[in-house]
Amino acid sequence: MNLQSVTCCILILMLAACSSSCTSTSTRPSANSSKGGYYLDDGPPKDSVDLAKVKDAVPRSEPLSATGNKPYVVFGKRYVPLKSNKGFRQKGTASWYGKKFHGKRTSSGEPYDMYKMTAAHTVLPIPSYAKVTNLVNGRSVIVRVNDRGPFKHNRVMDLSYAAALKLDVVRSGTGRVEIISIGENTPARQNKPEASGEAQAFIQLGAYSNQYTAYRLQRRLQSDGYTDVAVNRIEQRGLNLYRVRLGPLKKAGDVDFMLADLQNAGYNDAHIIIETTR
Repeated sequence: MNLQSVTCCILILMLAACSSSCTSTSTRPSANSSKGGYYLDDGPPKDSVDLAKVKDAVPRSEPLSATGNKPYVVFGKRYVPLKSNKGFRQKGTASWYGKKFHGKRTSSGEPYDMYKMTAAHTVLPIPSYAKVTNLVNGRSVIVRVNDRGPFKHNRVMDLSYAAALKLDVVRSGTGRVEIISIGENTPARQNKPEASGEAQAFIQLGAYSNQYTAYRLQRRLQSDGYTDVAVNRIEQRGLNLYRVRLGPLKKAGDVDFMLADLQNAGYNDAHIIIETTR
């Protein structure tokens, strides 16, 4: 075998080895990759995303979610969402979540779409908007906060897959970011129970067609130490309904505290009702 033949053989062997062992330089890890900051069994989609088609969230005035801004407890820690995002600023580590949660319900009630510019935060109002900047590479995006999390120590935000991709934190899984709120959300009615003196806030535990069911719940609440409980009869579509309520409560702080206390005690149907006196 001459020198030229030997050289050709060596080149062929090197190319074959590279085709079987060299890895892609794609900006996203494989779906089975264990590297990164996303959740167990989570990961990016199989299909690539055209970043040119992914536009930042466009801030606009929206009323607060009726369900996504109540105090809540996760892993024994109590979180109280902010009434306003005005002036909010925070630095810390952001992670992201992907296909495992795609299509599942967020804290706002909307389905999670990993291809949209959204994010989860523990206390920012839902919905609200924020500018998120990767402090390593300087890239920035605008996201709409519509979910709660992350609940892992030292993390300040969970980004959608699209937002993480634009900030270039998909491969690493996490990234050091700065969060700056944009605009100011429109308060929801239930967060302003004492605004004019004409509105009254109640916490309703249930409404029943059977009055005995309502009175049993009232006695249970009273035995648990909730004294200001009333059963009110109303007529709705020709039928009598018996509402079990606490209140009226005078201050927004009282409403939030009482609601969280009731839900922690197992009264999961408790919710805020705002009524305007005439």
